[in-house]
Amino acid sequence: MSSSALFDLKESDEYFLEHGEEKYRTYQDEHIDDTLQPGVAFPFIQRLLSLNDLRDSADPLVEVLVLSKNDPSTGLRVMRSVAAHKLQISRAVFTQGKSPYEYVEAFDMSLFLSGNRQDVDAAIERGFPAGHVLPSTAIYTGGDSLRVAFDFDGVLGDDEAERVYQENPGDISKYYAYETLNRERPLAPGPLQRLLQDLNMIQKIETARKESDPAYQPRLRISLITARSAPAHERAVRSLSGWGVTVNDAFFLGGIEKSKVLKVMRPHIFFDDQTTHLTPSAGFAAGVHVPYGVTNETTDLSEESSTLAVDLVSPETSATSAHELHPVDVEHHS
Repeated sequence: MSSSALFDLKESDEYFLEHGEEKYRTYQDEHIDDTLQPGVAFPFIQRLLSLNDLRDSADPLVEVLVLSKNDPSTGLRVMRSVAAHKLQISRAVFTQGKSPYEYVEAFDMSLFLSGNRQDVDAAIERGFPAGHVLPSTAIYTGGDSLRVAFDFDGVLGDDEAERVYQENPGDISKYYAYETLNRERPLAPGPLQRLLQDLNMIQKIETARKESDPAYQPRLRISLITARSAPAHERAVRSLSGWGVTVNDAFFLGGIEKSKVLKVMRPHIFFDDQTTHLTPSAGFAAGVHVPYGVTNETTDLSEESSTLAVDLVSPETSATSAHELHPVDVEHHS
C-alpha cells in the first residue's frame, strides 16, 4: 500500500508542489515527529495487521511493505508515523521519483495499492494484482472486525463475460444465454483472485482457533457484491467453487445500486472495476478501483501517487523462510 493511501498526505503534497523538492526535504525534516493522520486505507491495514495475533509474532500471517517515491531521508516521517500509530510495519522501499510498481513481483505481493493511477495501470498490464485507492470520507469506529468486499467480473474473475455483455448493448438476453451455456465452466481468475485465496487462508486459521476456543469470534468477513443476477449468478458461484475459494456473503443485485448495500455493510475496503460503483459509496466505504478489462479500456488516467505493500504469509512457512504471497503496494509522489 502506498504511503498516501495509508496516511493523509494532502498537506505534504501541497507543500511539495508549491516549494519543490529541496524545501520539501527540509519541511519533512522539521516535521519528522509530527505524526501523520490516517488515510483512506488505514483502517483496512490496521485491522488486517491485527490478525497477526493468530500466529506467533516470529511468523506473521500478514506483512505490509511501504513503497514510496520519497527518497530515504524524506521517507523517515512516514516510518515514524507508522511507529507512532503502533502499526506492525518494518519494511519499506524508497525509490526517489521512480515508480515502485516494478517491484511487485520481486516481493511476491498479494495486492499492490496505490494512489497513482498510472502505476496501477502499468501493474495491471503486467499481470500484477493492483488497485487504485480513491478518495473516501468513511469513518470506522470500534471493534476489531475486518470487512472486505469484492466485485466479481474484472476483479475476482476475468472480463470474459463482461465483454459479452458490452458487445450486446440493449440485449441482455444474449449475455444471459452465454452465461447459462457456460455456467459449468469457471471463469479464468481475475487480478485479485489470489488475494481472496490468501484471505481464505486466514479465515481457515480463525476457524481452527474457534474450534479450540469456542469463545473466539472470527473477525474477517468477506463479501461478494456483483451486478449479476439469475441466471448469471450460477457461473459466479461455480467459479468460486472451481477456484477453491469462498465468501461469507453474496449479493446478486441486478439493477440495484451497490451503494445501498455498502451503506449498510460499511466494508473497510471494497474492490470494483468500475468507478461508477465506487464514487456513490465514498462516504461509507473505502473504495479501490481495479482498472482491468473491457470496462477500463478507454478510461482516462489521473496523476496521483503513493504506494504500500501487503504480504499474506502461508501458514506452512516458518519465520526464517516466510513466503510473502502477494503484497499490497501504495505509492506516494512527494
